[in-house]
Amino acid sequence: MKSAKLILLLGVLGLPALAQEKPITILAGTLLDGRGQALHDIDVVVQNGRIISVQPARSAPAMTPTYDLRDFTVLPGWIDVHVHITWHFGPNGRLEDKAETPAEAVLAEAGNAWATLMAGFTTIQSLGAPEDRDLRSAIARGEIPGPRILTALNPIEDSTLTPDQIRDAVKKLKADGADVVKIFASKSIREGGGQTLSDEQLRAACGEATTQGLRSVVHAYRTAIRAASLAGCTEVEHGTYATADDLRILAQHATFFDPQVGLVIHNYLDNKAHFLGIGNYTDEGFAKMQEVLPLNQQMFKQALATKGLKTVFGTDAVAGAHGRNAEEFIYRVEDGEDAIDAMVSANSRAAESLGLQGEIGSIAPGLEADIIALDGDPLKDITAVRRVVFVMKGGRVYKNVRQ
Repeated sequence: MKSAKLILLLGVLGLPALAQEKPITILAGTLLDGRGQALHDIDVVVQNGRIISVQPARSAPAMTPTYDLRDFTVLPGWIDVHVHITWHFGPNGRLEDKAETPAEAVLAEAGNAWATLMAGFTTIQSLGAPEDRDLRSAIARGEIPGPRILTALNPIEDSTLTPDQIRDAVKKLKADGADVVKIFASKSIREGGGQTLSDEQLRAACGEATTQGLRSVVHAYRTAIRAASLAGCTEVEHGTYATADDLRILAQHATFFDPQVGLVIHNYLDNKAHFLGIGNYTDEGFAKMQEVLPLNQQMFKQALATKGLKTVFGTDAVAGAHGRNAEEFIYRVEDGEDAIDAMVSANSRAAESLGLQGEIGSIAPGLEADIIALDGDPLKDITAVRRVVFVMKGGRVYKNVRQ
């Protein structure tokens, strides 16, 4: 009996590994490779969680594809470089619910991860919360489904810290397992966005992050935008009130830029009742967010016109926005971005900003098999990003609802 139970257990545990030993073939009618190329009639072969070949279907030996996606657009799983994956509305419908149990919170966070994965996002960067750590680990262990998570854990935002104290905070983040350092160099846009950290403090934070082998991303508006770039920080978030000169400095210093055009502000406005009265979510704060919507559109158009600026895709998705991340593509394309560049910003360029270009962000041999499919062609109709019918992450299929 014991032997039979052992065989059964080994059989169950071995199913994923055995399934992965056999190659999986995906036939793509249209394939966007994540690097700016659109290809047609392509076979993608996956084995052991990675892509082993990408070739014209007619040159491959005759075979029945495991997944026939010839009527869909196939592309790499999207990357969102700025989310807050644990933010959620409690049972009382509010961002903060003091009566919420720990179990309810955990289930809500897992639900956010699931919704984000089903929307085609196979990697996210959460900027960040201590709760991210356990969610990251559970997904990495395969205990729950969700996107690959990189997290900042605790942001650096105390403007009273000395440069040495900031360096110590960065070292602690490294020891605690942070993937990236998040730095608040400006007030919230709801409070006007003025710079809060000095240039010296920024140099200490981003310099120490580099010393520790970590990237640094900076919440920045107004003068903090160029200050972050000049301090050697990896990436600037938001960028409202950026001047043309600020954007040129970002390009000159190869600083990645992650603007938000529409989703996050519209999500706040649509869910005002769920946020109002908490912290700086005041009537005045909501009026300020409404005010900056056209400014963000103008800033984004200027960013698109800035030669050499490396713009990446980040939504700042908070409670109410998880699983709707792709709406930001629609705002961006409506504001003038080429659809193919919008896809690249969430694929290979986003992967580069994370230092993971050798692992994710493209459909190419040797990379992780993060592959999605859309019902429609986003290069012709950007609303196709709403119609994700297939999701594979690391060679495992999580969604397959093709009609």
